[in-house]
Amino acid sequence: MTLLNAPAYDEQKANLNRNLLLGAVSLVVLLIVLTLAGFITGHGWLFSNLPVEHRVNEFLTDIEQQKFSEAYGIYVSDKNWQSTPDKYKSYPLDRFTDDWTRFSPVGPIHSHHVDKSVTDGSGVFGTTVIVGSSLNGNPDKRIFIPYQRSDGTLTYPAPHIFSY
Repeated sequence: MTLLNAPAYDEQKANLNRNLLLGAVSLVVLLIVLTLAGFITGHGWLFSNLPVEHRVNEFLTDIEQQKFSEAYGIYVSDKNWQSTPDKYKSYPLDRFTDDWTRFSPVGPIHSHHVDKSVTDGSGVFGTTVIVGSSLNGNPDKRIFIPYQRSDGTLTYPAPHIFSY
């Protein structure tokens, strides 16, 4: 085939190729923006920590409403913990309730706001997520609650805190 018998220009195929290229570039740019936005706003790469933040929010809401049985279920990551109480006798509900009421280092919790989360541990998404929350409308009164990715449990106190 020579230049003189080149195939005819196919406008439909050219438009399809252009649209596919623009779509691929747009997808890559969107992925980069979402990745950086999640990290900059403090919700993890690609907002991967949002489910953890939601779980901590549910936990703190239950503590506020004095639903300690439900909060304990979130804390130990077992909604049906009452069917196997022997499994949790090393940290029973009574002690949990005392720890989050009478012996709480932050005092009684009347309101909260989940502010930011930080990935901790090894790997891209880490083994632990530490969630920072402001309490009782005071931005200086904060609590940091670690979430273990391996089993979904919460722990306290955090191995370290972060500033924001």
